Amino acid sequence: MATIRWEPFGRLDHLLGVSRTLWPQWAEEERVNRAAWRPNADISETEKEFLIRAELPAVRKEDVKVTFDAGIVTIHGERKREPGEQRETYHRVESVYGKFSRSFSLPENVAADGIRCESRDGVLTVRIPKVQPEIRQPRQIPVQ
Repeated sequence: MATIRWEPFGRLDHLLGVSRTLWPQWAEEERVNRAAWRPNADISETEKEFLIRAELPAVRKEDVKVTFDAGIVTIHGERKREPGEQRETYHRVESVYGKFSRSFSLPENVAADGIRCESRDGVLTVRIPKVQPEIRQPRQIPVQ
């Protein structure tokens, strides 16, 4: 018995008048255009601080905002599309543009007042200093 490959959109390309060679490319472009942009981020730790490094290529530092609230650091921003030359015709656009937001939960041993941010070579680095956790000694409470 021969195996027959099932193509769920096999008849759809005929109805739309799209050739089989163009269909996968068209579907991929639609997927990329609809995708929400989430910059990649690396989180690391040293003895003195936590580090969040977010890749923000083609994003100006004026278009990025970092907030800290209730133990959560949030990076907001927008990558804006630069207008091309009037005579330029795009054949394929794979870059994703638009607003983005990433949030990261932090442990309790951070100094919120000392958080610093720097942007260099398309990478935003958020430095979150650590504080020594308060060591509580057990104590006896007298019964009245």
